[in-house]
Amino acid sequence: MLGRDRIQYKTPDQVRTMRRAGVVVGQTLELMRDTVRAGLSTRDLDQLAEQHIRASGAIPSFLGYHGFPASLCVSVNDEIVHGIPGPRVLHDGDVVSIDCGAIVDGWHGDAAITVIVGAPDAADPGDQRLVETTEQALWHGIAALRAGVRLHEVGAAVEDLVVSRADDGGALSPDGYGIVEEYVGHGIGTAMHQDPQVPNYRVRDKGVRVKPGLAVAVEPMLTRGDAATRVLADDWTVVTADGSRAAHFEHTVAVGEQGLWVLTALDGGESELGRLGAPYAPLD
Repeated sequence: MLGRDRIQYKTPDQVRTMRRAGVVVGQTLELMRDTVRAGLSTRDLDQLAEQHIRASGAIPSFLGYHGFPASLCVSVNDEIVHGIPGPRVLHDGDVVSIDCGAIVDGWHGDAAITVIVGAPDAADPGDQRLVETTEQALWHGIAALRAGVRLHEVGAAVEDLVVSRADDGGALSPDGYGIVEEYVGHGIGTAMHQDPQVPNYRVRDKGVRVKPGLAVAVEPMLTRGDAATRVLADDWTVVTADGSRAAHFEHTVAVGEQGLWVLTALDGGESELGRLGAPYAPLD
């Protein structure tokens, strides 16, 4: 069902199907979190993820999408997003972003996590703080969603959280965190990428007014340096222009009459939404 703003608004039953896809994505990412270790290649992760997605009765969203050759995007250290899995071997202390999508009965789920390889003492403290800040920025952005507000409140909430956590007490890059602007969140449903775009930063335009039935993927990407990016020769992998490390988190979220259902979070978002005082409203 398309509204006048050309956004695909979902019925409750359609959202329930998206939840099935979202659970597959969430379970796959938890499997990846438990599996990541030094000595594995990024291709090892991709092969395991594809097996799990298909065994769960779903189809990988990414494989073949505009020619993308894998079921996961695995981006390491200065790679921000769209990293192609291959022979690269992981080492302790690597910052690894894993982006996953799955399709169930024609409906998509899309989410991402960032992990640091190895035991806690293997992580650079600055990298650990980057990862934690990016994940909290995601949840603050999600918590800003609800029926009746303007969509771009999401990006304002993300930026406010990032500024509050910046290393120098408030300023963004080059002294604090960079918020990547070229790659943003998006609507999702019968296609992985739909209208509307969901910026991860404050913009002048307030965006459409949020209505029940909206489903979007919120996905902040932060760097430890400048936010400028470049694309590698493979035409997919996006890296930081200055070589600084990056992190990426994402969830697919449905807006209902009474609140939010985070379709790719295994608990539906109940824990984090409750912590932030946002309305949690699963359909089941």
